[in-house]
Amino acid sequence: MGGYMMEERTVDVLLVGIGNLGRRFARLLTEKQSALRTQYGLSFRIVGAADSGGAAIAPCGLDGVAIDEIKQGGCSVSDMPKAGCPGMTGREMIETVAAQAVCEASPVCLDTGAEPGLSHVRTALDRGLHVCTPNKGPIVVAYRELISLAKKRGVQLRFDGTVAGGLPVLAIGTRDLRGAEIRRLATVPNLTTGFVLDRLAGGAAWDEAIEEARRGGALEGDGAWDLDGWDAAAKLVILAQTVLDLDVGIDDIQMRGIRDVDLSWLRMNSQEGCVRLLATAQKLKDGSYELCVEPMAIPLDHPLGRLGATGMGILFETDIYGKITAIIDEPTPLPSASTMLRDLLGIYIEQ
Repeated sequence: MGGYMMEERTVDVLLVGIGNLGRRFARLLTEKQSALRTQYGLSFRIVGAADSGGAAIAPCGLDGVAIDEIKQGGCSVSDMPKAGCPGMTGREMIETVAAQAVCEASPVCLDTGAEPGLSHVRTALDRGLHVCTPNKGPIVVAYRELISLAKKRGVQLRFDGTVAGGLPVLAIGTRDLRGAEIRRLATVPNLTTGFVLDRLAGGAAWDEAIEEARRGGALEGDGAWDLDGWDAAAKLVILAQTVLDLDVGIDDIQMRGIRDVDLSWLRMNSQEGCVRLLATAQKLKDGSYELCVEPMAIPLDHPLGRLGATGMGILFETDIYGKITAIIDEPTPLPSASTMLRDLLGIYIEQ
């Protein structure tokens, strides 16, 4: 590394929420440990992990592979030998366990006011801990409050994984488009609806497409969060808040999901491109933006017209940088889980 010794640092991390993203992130930290130490002089050590059943605490670090395996086996991390703390909540862990950063990956719960994720993030920031989260709820509900709290405590709040999975759309919009007027953005930020729409276009019945999405892990619960457009709307709110600097909430989005999509229209337009649940922000003559989420036919010659069933993307139309498109193919949740690592590296490399 340039002929000098790199100072090695160990960062103690608390992980809250160990579902599809959290368990993969835990494994990733363990599998990447040697490479991260060599490349950046950084070691990230999970000293506490919490799920709905309790927590596991180990000041010397938990094995991320073991966390992944115990979760895949249907157990709680509180069942881990010697480290388990049954009944301990994520908030209690954040309040009591020594660490430098919190990775918050609990489920999105807008109908509960973004709880418990919002309390996790607030508690961590107020305690002076950096926070990395792919959880959209706290950002949608309390973005400016949380950013202000982070600044007050001298820590960072990063949430790169809240929009379009592993695609770094927030970094592009807030950093790489500096100085530009964003006249329009159009994004396909939700993988699940694209998967279902493609299956329907291919001739599958609604129930069949839904079940296939659920078996593949793309759809959880009753599916309303994705299918009715709430997920795409939440992501559009985050883009509007961060990239466009708008004070908006989910109620400001014109929203229509995919449940009532006309199958004949869908199949006809899928032959000439694709149909996707598209989230758009269009700048109007008075300087305001029209924010909309609805199923749209996207022709093949459109930058987003060739998205596959596991693809997401965004198009920025600007005054000085032209049109910029970014696309990701995300066949597994690993890229989304990896955004927490990207956020952690951003905090500690840029210091």
